[in-house]
Parts: sequence; structure tokens; C-alpha cells
Amino acid sequence: MKCHLFWSIFKIVFQHKDAYQVILDGVKGGPKEKRLAAQFIPKFFSSFPELADAAINAQLDLCEDEDVSIRRQAIKELPRFAAGENLPRVADILTQLLQTDDSAEFNQVSTALISIFKIDAKGTLGGLFSQILQGEDIVRERAIKFLSTKLKTMPDDTMTKEVEDYIFIETKKVLEDVTGEEFVLLVRILSGLKIMQTVSGRQQLVELVVEQAFLEQVLNPTDADSVDRLLQCTRQALPLFSKNVHSTRFVTYFCEFVLPSLSLLTSPVAELDIQLEVLKLLAEMSPYCGDMDKLEVNLNMLFEKLLEFMPLPPEEENGENAANEEPKLQFSYVECLLFSFHQLGKKLPDFLIDKISAEKLKDFKIRLQYFARGLQVYIRQLRVALQGKTGDALKTEENKIKVVALKITNNINVLIKSAYKSFCHDLCLSYSQKRQSGEDIGATATTKKLPTNLPRRNARQIYNPPSGKYSASIGNFPYEQQGGFRGGRGRGFGGRGNRSRGRIY
Repeated sequence: MKCHLFWSIFKIVFQHKDAYQVILDGVKGGPKEKRLAAQFIPKFFSSFPELADAAINAQLDLCEDEDVSIRRQAIKELPRFAAGENLPRVADILTQLLQTDDSAEFNQVSTALISIFKIDAKGTLGGLFSQILQGEDIVRERAIKFLSTKLKTMPDDTMTKEVEDYIFIETKKVLEDVTGEEFVLLVRILSGLKIMQTVSGRQQLVELVVEQAFLEQVLNPTDADSVDRLLQCTRQALPLFSKNVHSTRFVTYFCEFVLPSLSLLTSPVAELDIQLEVLKLLAEMSPYCGDMDKLEVNLNMLFEKLLEFMPLPPEEENGENAANEEPKLQFSYVECLLFSFHQLGKKLPDFLIDKISAEKLKDFKIRLQYFARGLQVYIRQLRVALQGKTGDALKTEENKIKVVALKITNNINVLIKSAYKSFCHDLCLSYSQKRQSGEDIGATATTKKLPTNLPRRNARQIYNPPSGKYSASIGNFPYEQQGGFRGGRGRGFGGRGNRSRGRIY
């Protein structure tokens, strides 16, 4: 077939079905004929509805051509087929084409998907979710990432309540069978929806996370996958908690099943201080804990765990301290435990007076006094080390860590002073930054979209204080693992079966 034949056919194509068929057959010709076919097939597509299936299939053949320039041209024109009942099919096709490894082609597919999304958001989502639920793993992965990055860029008149409701319903289906990385992305997608900015919306999100966290099961502390699942779910739930959306179930679970096995916890990430990570999460959740059924029991657990990390003064022999018995003070652990203890203690103000024995209270005060003395030593050392340093001198890695350590020790000092009195209401964590509450986010949702990236914690830093009497590790910040309900998907994270290869559209 010669290229000039197309131009002759172009003039009479509106009157002749056979002429359009010749254009369709052009997909079997040479490169020039294919390029022209890629343009003319969609151009006259609406004029021959009886050849619609043949036209779409011909265009799909061009989307799989060996010549990348022909593929890109064919993909570019695909949105022109997206009308009426054909749109979900085109969306399904474009979703499958996301598996390409060619970056320019991938961008072309993304652009095409966005263009038809603006035509019919719900129809386009139907194609995307169809592949997420049933497609090959690579297509599923890229479709989820497409939604997580592109939905937030869609105009408000496209993201209607009906569309957002549809996203929520379909995402719930996907969450029945997910990997850890998929779970994080899907929660971020839902968190960005306007319908999720209400108290009831955030409560629904928390319920979804609770289902994934398996809070109805006893935690196996030596199963790294189970521990990882719990940590990731807690991280996703944390930004959703507020004075109206409570963290009670998570706090209760941590007190009943995690704290008793704290020393046995196994981390899937070698460099992660798993015990400190758990204590930090508990501390950050504790201000949002509501009424608790076993408050006294859980306060007792926190109290006992706090005693473990607050050692007694070493025994003295012949008037001199036994140097080999000097305990190390774990400041970061104690800060988290003291803060959590204060937050729950406000719900039972007489706990230290009426709920524990006089002997145990005396023991607690001795430990507090010893810890406070060690704390004052460190505060003085840190202040001396930082004295006179300004500007660039404070920006060195060593001094930045010392600044963090000073902040931690000063805050623990406040917590300890408060422990001698009644439970205070204005305490904070040294490492936490003021975050918008769910209510604040909801109030501004109409003027500013919620960021889809959930708050990350500070980069993990370790401060190694001078060795000696009060040697300890201060300022350990958590490491956030991305991805990781390792071992598959689903409630049991069983594998989704291998998908057939090749075109299924």
C-alpha cells in the first residue's frame, strides 16, 4: 500500500465504509502507512460505529508496534476513542500500557489517562480499578502509584463527591489484598479526599487501618512481619487521630500486647531501634486516647515498664561507688514512657496515691531522683559543649545532635518534676513538631487540599554521650520503613495468583 493512497481515501472516506476499512488495514503496512493509520483511524472513528471494535483493535495493534514512535502516536490518539461506553475500555487499555519501560511512552500514557479522567472521572477510575484488582502485578503497582500522584492534581469540579465516594468504595476492595507499600499508598490516596476531612471520614479511615493492623489478634513479638505490619498501620493511623477521633484501640493494644513483650520484638530493619520506635509511637498516640476499659491495668503496665528503664542507684561498697555497676540511663526511652504515663495518668489522677503501694511509690521516687541527678550532669555537659557556639558552628553534625540531646534532657527534666506533682496537662515531646489536627485540616479543606504525603518523622539521629557514670544513648529518632507487609497480600498476606501475560484488553 502506498502512502499517497491514504490521501485519496481521506477525501472520500465519509461516503465509503470500504475506504475506512482500507485505513484499518494500514496497520499491516509499512512505517509510513502505520503513522497515517494512527492518525486517521481515530479521526473518522465516530463516523463508522459499526466498525468501532475493529477500529479500536487496529489502534491497539499500533500501540504495540515495534517502532516506539508509532506506539507513541497511537497512544496519543487513544483518548479520541474515549466516548460513551468505550471510555472505560480505553481507560482499561491505557492502564495496562502503564507497564511500559520507556519513560517518554509512560508519560504519554499518563497524559492520555489524565485527559480522559477530565472527560469522565468515574469511567476512567473503573478502568484503573479493574486493573488494580485483576491485572498483572506491574500494572497494579503502577496504577496505584498513578492514583497516588495524580488524583491530588485533579480540579475540584472533576473530583466530585460522587467520584470520591466511588474511590473510597473501590479502594476498600483493594485493601482486602495488599502489600505494605500498597497499603501506605492507598491510605494516602484516601487521606487526600475531601470527604475524608470530616470527623466521620477520618473515623472511617481509622477503621480501615484497624482492620489491617489485626488488633483482634495477640501479637507474636518474634514475627518480624507481624511487628512490621503493626508499626506501619500505626504510622498511617497516627495523623488521623484528634480530640474527636481517638487512638484508644491502638493505645490499648500497645499496653496489653506490645509493652509486655518489648524486649522480644523483632524488627525487619536491622538499623531500626524497634523498642524506641514502639515507645515513640505510643507516646505520640497517647494524647488522643479516649475512655479506656482497663485504664488501671494499662497504667500499671506503663508504670512497670517505666521502672525497668529507670534504674536504682548502684549500691555502695566501702563508701565508694562500685564503678562496674554504674547503670546506663536511656533518656529517649524514659521520655516516651514518662510522657505516655502522664497522658493516661490524667484519666486517673490518684493512681500514684491510691493504686500503688507506699513501698513501690518510694522506690519510684528513688529512681526518679537518681535519674534526675544523671540528667543534670548531662545537661551541664551539653551546655558547656555548646557554650559560645553560633551560626555555622551549630550546624555541624555533632553539634546538631548535641542540640537535640539538650532538648530531650531538658524536656525529661520537666516530665520528672511533673511526676512529683499531679499529672500536668501542658507537657510535650521533645522531638515532636506541632501538627495540624484532623479538625484543623477539615476546616481548611475547602481552600487548600490536604497533602497526600503523611507526616514523616525526623531522620534517625543517635547521640553518644561521653562514657562514664551516666553513659547512655540520647536522641534516637525512628526510621520509617517504606513498603513492607512482607510475605504477600491480603488478610493473611497470601500471594495474589500470577497473572497471565500478554494483552488482555
